[in-house]
Amino acid sequence: MSELFDAVDALVASRSPLPPAGERRRLRQAHALTLDEVAAALGVRRATVGDWETGKTEPRPPQREAYARLLKQLAELYPVPEDTGTPQEAAADTGTAAAAPPVPNGPGAAPDTATPTDTAAAAPVPVAASRRPDTKKASPGAYPHGPLLVLDADADRKVTGYGIDGLILDVPAKSLPALIDWTLTEAELGADRLHGSGKDADPLLVLTEAACERYGLPASLSQSERVAGRLPEGHKVIKQLQRADWQLTRRGLGPWARIYRPAQGGRRRCVQLCIPSWHALDDRAWGHAARLQPAELARVLGVYARRVTTPVGSTAVTGLHLMTALNPPTRASEPDADGRRHREHRPGSLGTEPMDPAPCEATDGHPVLAHLPRFHVRGPDEKLFEEAYDWARDLTDAECMKRHLVGLDVNLSFAAGANGAVVGLASPPVHVARPAFDPALPGSWLVDLSHVDPSRVKVGKQWRELDGDLLPSPFTPTGRRPTGPAWYATPTVAYAVELGYDVAPVEAWVRTEYGRFLDGWYKRLRDAYVATMADLGVGEKLSPQEFLEAMDGYKSRDPELGIVVDAVKMTVKGGIGKLREKARGGGWKPGQAWPALARPTWRPDIRAAVISRARINMHRKMLHLAAATGQYPVAVLSDCAVYAADGPSPLDVLPYDSGGKTVPGSFRLGVSPGMVKHEGTQSVLWGSGVLEQLAGDGHVANLARYIKTGEVTAKDTGE
Repeated sequence: MSELFDAVDALVASRSPLPPAGERRRLRQAHALTLDEVAAALGVRRATVGDWETGKTEPRPPQREAYARLLKQLAELYPVPEDTGTPQEAAADTGTAAAAPPVPNGPGAAPDTATPTDTAAAAPVPVAASRRPDTKKASPGAYPHGPLLVLDADADRKVTGYGIDGLILDVPAKSLPALIDWTLTEAELGADRLHGSGKDADPLLVLTEAACERYGLPASLSQSERVAGRLPEGHKVIKQLQRADWQLTRRGLGPWARIYRPAQGGRRRCVQLCIPSWHALDDRAWGHAARLQPAELARVLGVYARRVTTPVGSTAVTGLHLMTALNPPTRASEPDADGRRHREHRPGSLGTEPMDPAPCEATDGHPVLAHLPRFHVRGPDEKLFEEAYDWARDLTDAECMKRHLVGLDVNLSFAAGANGAVVGLASPPVHVARPAFDPALPGSWLVDLSHVDPSRVKVGKQWRELDGDLLPSPFTPTGRRPTGPAWYATPTVAYAVELGYDVAPVEAWVRTEYGRFLDGWYKRLRDAYVATMADLGVGEKLSPQEFLEAMDGYKSRDPELGIVVDAVKMTVKGGIGKLREKARGGGWKPGQAWPALARPTWRPDIRAAVISRARINMHRKMLHLAAATGQYPVAVLSDCAVYAADGPSPLDVLPYDSGGKTVPGSFRLGVSPGMVKHEGTQSVLWGSGVLEQLAGDGHVANLARYIKTGEVTAKDTGE
């Protein structure tokens, strides 16, 4: 009799009622359960639960009864809101077809498949079967599946694609050429252009180690392949692509690869590949992203893609790409007599042709310097040298009596330097002898600034007497006072005028076509940074104390978004650096061109202007603080300044009144670019020890380099 009862119970369990597919998803998300958690509890794959939530398949015993029990309990906790109607209506509002009351699988049905009587399964399943947990978050425009997929393969060689907002796709392609074709024809991947005259972003496929092996690629590169940065030309997968008429760019099939066919009808046919196990995601920019699970990696890259742009290489490469994506070099012309449009130069851009720099702006070995003797060393009167600060001094007796050293770090200082920067555009530089200085004219100026006295300067409209030995010079990255004529970018010379001194340039290379080329770039990265910090609990409108509290451990609240924050920072820094990319290997010899010179975005003058503005902004803040409070920095490294203080907090350095206001023009605590955060605090005793430990040959150790962690490595000591 008990066996009969067991059989009856099993029969009832096999027909356990389930809510519609869309309602299943709503209930899980209402309780903050992930697909992985539900799958682990029921002993099935994550993808299987995703199938149940979209109605693609129905659960079978013994999981069906347990799944029904879970959903029943969740339904009691989270009833359908009255204003959304029935579960079917709620599902329809999100774009998901609600299933009719399901008929369970029959005895002959295969596992994880739906019977023909299921409403959701009655329609034919497309090749790219979408299992999106939340279709309300689908990407707008022509790419409903978003900008990218992270591909993973299981033991049965079945490939699954993980996208943004929890998207899961079955990937039917059996080879890499078939995968590229599927991506362009059926996957609905990509991103809308960032400018009306630009191009839509190519879809990005990120391949895990398992996906690499599934498509015939090595899980990791050999030593020789890593040195070359790509697979050898004779690799079988490259031959497969060639037979299918797919092409690779000059960088070949490496950690970042672009696979394409020539455009037809003005439409690009291109797919980007990213292979983390080949070191595509540099730890310095992406932290531990390469070690994340596929769904988590898709979230990190998806947030970055939506807020910045779809990655096309390293963060440096992507930062440079973003400049032209936001400010394209060409546009469509007005129709001609035949009604046809043509490409034409777009005003305000850098154009499509590379441009030689002025000789003073060129890096050593550039073709415009080929006439110089081989071992000639250019001095400051021959070479523009605008770099970030690396300056330090010994502590004064008064500072040694204080207890703490406090580091202040400027948020996205190079982005703040790019904001509003007036730079040369598509016309070459013009040489001028004995020019009158014009602060509105971008260029490079040979001028003697040694007469600027750092102890007597204008702060605002008033002359102030300061201790010039305790502040770095604003004109050199070392902070030393210049001793004669040198080349400077326009912002540096303009600052000398701002400090109250006359300037008389000897000569200049100026650009008569100019504009604020980087404004859109700054805004895009600024918004990405601020939005992600807000998601981590650090908002823009916090009081100084609230800001410091919010910054305490902010990355631990969501480590994945913490990765995005760091990637945005490195996009700023790397993008500016790429404007003056130097020659790297490949048998290059001084006087020869290297690949980067073929880009219109190889513009060392723009890089110099941005870094000049960032350094000047830093000096201006230090100057205003010194004039108002008598406090001077003991070390400055790029965007970090270290001050001696009686307390351990930035509030012990920066004077704020009861209304939350501090010294105008000086440092302010906050999340926006140009504002500062707490970099770290160490004791004055620690600082004295480091200065003594690293002293030698008149060298003063830069405490800003160690203030964050307090650690001095063997490399720093030379051991």
